[in-house]
Amino acid sequence: MKFSIGGSLKLAFRPWVEGLENIPAEGPAILASNHLSFSDSFFLPAVLDRKVTFIAKAEYFTSPGVKGKLTAAFFKGVGQLPVDRSGARGAGEAAIKSGIEVIERGELFGIYPEGTRSPDGRLYRGKPGGLARVALATGAPVIPVAMINTEKIQPPGKVIPKLMRPGIRIGKPLDFSRYHGMDGDRFILRSVTDEVMYEIMKLSGQEYVDIYATAAKRQIADAEKAAKDAEKAAKADKSADKSADKSADKSGDKGDGAA
Repeated sequence: MKFSIGGSLKLAFRPWVEGLENIPAEGPAILASNHLSFSDSFFLPAVLDRKVTFIAKAEYFTSPGVKGKLTAAFFKGVGQLPVDRSGARGAGEAAIKSGIEVIERGELFGIYPEGTRSPDGRLYRGKPGGLARVALATGAPVIPVAMINTEKIQPPGKVIPKLMRPGIRIGKPLDFSRYHGMDGDRFILRSVTDEVMYEIMKLSGQEYVDIYATAAKRQIADAEKAAKDAEKAAKADKSADKSADKSADKSGDKGDGAA
């Protein structure tokens, strides 16, 4: 991706970067980033000299048809790891295992603690599974990353990106070695996750919302459905009123004729 797409991305979009010196030249580290757009996984690796391995939902690797095969080939080619999200804890356990394997190879592991893209540009509560457990199981430093304006370049559902400059702020590494071996303590996992999210919030300047992004998406979808239902009901009432008015007019006309 760096040679075939990375150069074109940097030339076309000219992303600005702060804090590149916080990325180690070698050795393992976890890059924990906010998630605003599908393009986040392209811009961040494009500006780094080292390879970053992200996890990606398994559907990207198993979709049918020509488009599905091309998508799978692309994600395999850029070294992304498929995660099966089936089952109550399928995604979390797969992410943890994949992350530990990447760290044990001495590489950079990229993860989005929110678990999904932000539906409205705000920063949502981090999930305490993958990020914290990989950090505590391996002792690898966690580097907070803030993607800036990528949601404006490629909003959810948009295929063709808008040409504008995204930004990337990379914070100082966070050391959680004091909690090493405590990855089974849910209070420690929450504390580690919240500390990382706080640093991402400071870097990004985003408004923080203390609920999961998945819950926010459900709320937004429910609100949109309720609005559509209300609009349909209003149209139905309006149509019924018009029909009633027409019936009344016809009745009046007949009455006048009889008179």
